Amino acid sequence: MKSYLEINKNSWNNRTAVHLESEFYDVKSFLEGKSSLNSIELNLLGNVEGKSILHLQCHFGQDTISLSRLGAKSVGVDLSDKAIEAGRELALKDNSDARFICSDIYDLPNHLDEKFDIVFTSYGTIGWLPDLDKWAKVVSRFLKPQGKFLIVEFHPVVWMFDDDFQLIECKYFKSDAIKTTEETYTENAEQKDDFVTWNHSLSEVINSLISSGLQINSLDEYDYSPYNCFNQTEEFESGKFRIKHLENKIPMVYSVLATKGNI
Repeated sequence: MKSYLEINKNSWNNRTAVHLESEFYDVKSFLEGKSSLNSIELNLLGNVEGKSILHLQCHFGQDTISLSRLGAKSVGVDLSDKAIEAGRELALKDNSDARFICSDIYDLPNHLDEKFDIVFTSYGTIGWLPDLDKWAKVVSRFLKPQGKFLIVEFHPVVWMFDDDFQLIECKYFKSDAIKTTEETYTENAEQKDDFVTWNHSLSEVINSLISSGLQINSLDEYDYSPYNCFNQTEEFESGKFRIKHLENKIPMVYSVLATKGNI
């Protein structure tokens, strides 16, 4: 059987071409100067000018380049070679000094030997990883002492529902791998691809970071998504989306800010 890495890499390679042409990612506006970063992560990151930032699971690098525009020295990492190739091309067109590395997160220590002021990951990332303890060790490995880690992620409650948010289909807590065949989340979906994912509870996320030597500074939950990437949504404020029939009854996004100790 194919490994989850092979399955997911192939599917994200397929998605990359679709995403580059989508209104969802709006590459044209991005290259004209529009930032891809949202207020949630911008407020938590603060002033990044002069900071070194490692961006994990960066897709084709819009956030990585947006961080570079803010004065950071940013490095983006992704499993998909097609996405990394696209990120490098975008950086070239943008005259950005953002760098990109194609690697599975767990294998990244074999491809990179630096320490960073900030490690950042956001929106639809850790669900592709089976082992969060191993993930958190990688995060800690690349942080300088007193370096900051920020994750902004879709809430595990969201992933419990079916696509139309009518039924509970999956466990809140991590269990067996979830194998699905689905269209991409952009408006120009043209095909279905196979994926392997895992749901990770908030306690699993927090405890994995603590066990890797990080101190939790904040944990916040948000009753909206900044992206219109789910079914049955409505935009109740500009750039804020909720599931229509659920309104503000469920959390849709959470953030964790943590600091690495001196050891």
